[in-house]
Amino acid sequence: MKIGIVLYPTFGGSGVVATELGKELAQLDHQVHFITYSQPVRLDYFGKNIFYHEVSVLDYPLFDYLPYEINLSSKLVDVVKHEKLDLLHVHYAIPHASAAYMAKQILKKEGIDIPVITTLHGTDITLVGKDPSFEPVINFVMNESDALTAVSESLARDTYEHFKLEKKIDVIPNFIRIERYTEDKKNLRATIAQKGERVIMHISNFRPVKRVEDVVRVFAKVCEKIPSRMVFVGDGPERFKIETLCRELGVYSKCVFLGKIRSTEEVLASADLFLLTSETESFGLAALEAMAAKVPVISTNQGGLPEVNIDGETGFLCDVGDVDAMAEKTIHILEDDEVLARFRAGAFAQANRFSIQEILPQYLNLYRRVLGWDT
Repeated sequence: MKIGIVLYPTFGGSGVVATELGKELAQLDHQVHFITYSQPVRLDYFGKNIFYHEVSVLDYPLFDYLPYEINLSSKLVDVVKHEKLDLLHVHYAIPHASAAYMAKQILKKEGIDIPVITTLHGTDITLVGKDPSFEPVINFVMNESDALTAVSESLARDTYEHFKLEKKIDVIPNFIRIERYTEDKKNLRATIAQKGERVIMHISNFRPVKRVEDVVRVFAKVCEKIPSRMVFVGDGPERFKIETLCRELGVYSKCVFLGKIRSTEEVLASADLFLLTSETESFGLAALEAMAAKVPVISTNQGGLPEVNIDGETGFLCDVGDVDAMAEKTIHILEDDEVLARFRAGAFAQANRFSIQEILPQYLNLYRRVLGWDT
């Protein structure tokens, strides 16, 4: 197959999953064309069957806001025609699904019928998509897609609840390549923590929905019972506020801020526990990555997290904002080596259920169905 993948090229979960999916498809000898405005951060090599098409946006004085959607549509038309693509797979509804719809209509006038698959990742539906200024368009392009997927049962339910869908949603969860987390890694523990200290980790984009302040408050309570270090990975608008709170609570000297990291496998290999305090997560890819590194997770019980983090088996689920419960569960896991070992094993077993070997065939079956190749 010749597959066009439209994505955001950033550190966000939708871009990471879309890039990794393309790389896996290329290894199976499918031709993959990434189409976006800059090289995806996880596209760390170019090899056989991998192509990148950059969407250029003109800086024209007439426009207060650059018309990326129109430029993307034109680029999709160009790539589909000249690379003879079989299908387009767009990740994140806004504006990729609407740009793909426009391209599809243009191509249809030229006698080319290109199927479009739209994958919903979360905030494109639960946050931005509910905005009245976007909702009619998002509802329309979802229904006009040849297939629609969501990364969790929770996101599928939310989509059905808030939109008038005539289209069936196929739930295909996010995935990881387990081998990347089980290979021998340089353990950074010695540079992060002193002997006898536990290492707790959080990875996010430091936005309000992640409630990173709760991470700091949980850590402060844990420090009262267990010698620990807190490692923050990522960056975003609330980082300064988080650093300030660390100082106010007297734990800044025990915290390490690593900033954005392209691949998190090495730092996760140094962790004993992962904290994810989000107000909502449509899936929780960061939690899954932690589990693949045999790191138990304390998370909230919202969105798709209960589908990933199994309470009492891979970690614990707590109510949003319940800092006391999160600290109590964290201490329960970290204060006993045998308990920690049991949760590590449970986390890794769960991660294997989301391995690429389990999930990739679901996408391939969907592609064949949309193309009519399964008949």
